[in-house]
Amino acid sequence: MIDPLLNKIFRPSLALAAQPLVRLGISANQVTVVGFVIGMLAVPAIIAEYFDLALLLILLNRLSDGLDGAVARQTHTTDAGGFLDISLDFIFYSAIVFAFIVSHPQQNALAGSLLMLSFTATGSCFLAFAIMASKHNIDNPQYPNKSMHYMGGLAEGFETIVVLCLFCLFPENFVFIALVYTAACFITAAVRIFSGYQTLNKLK
Repeated sequence: MIDPLLNKIFRPSLALAAQPLVRLGISANQVTVVGFVIGMLAVPAIIAEYFDLALLLILLNRLSDGLDGAVARQTHTTDAGGFLDISLDFIFYSAIVFAFIVSHPQQNALAGSLLMLSFTATGSCFLAFAIMASKHNIDNPQYPNKSMHYMGGLAEGFETIVVLCLFCLFPENFVFIALVYTAACFITAAVRIFSGYQTLNKLK
């Protein structure tokens, strides 16, 4: 996963960008919700085939996703905030794929549906293991400030954002990009299920 490396690279810049928000009294949860709303505006933009605008909205959503964590670290992190953040992220990811399905259903429906199914696979095993990790106090040194345990894999946050951006840059290649990433997501889910089961099975 590239996410831990990117966190180290971007964290100082995000911390600086978060300082004015903290001084204004803007909470991390407010940043999360505003970023989600901005990101969801990409859905009608995609359906109307304003792909450049959609790309900008997706990038602004991801910027807010980094800023909310930076604001939280400068004020206080909460499980409620972590729950809100991850829930809205999963909705946002699938909503972008849904928009491409709606824009060209005959061409994109099958590949897009498979991709959304693979999102369900990666997300469900990730969240299920997070619950068990919390129950058994399993540490996660790569993400010490996260509200829940993060598992590795071929497909995570950074990779997903790259794919959403590629959809906007090359909408005519949606099917190919979606199928390639679907394969990566299913491999990730399989590895997570296997490794998660093995880890928890040893705790009996």
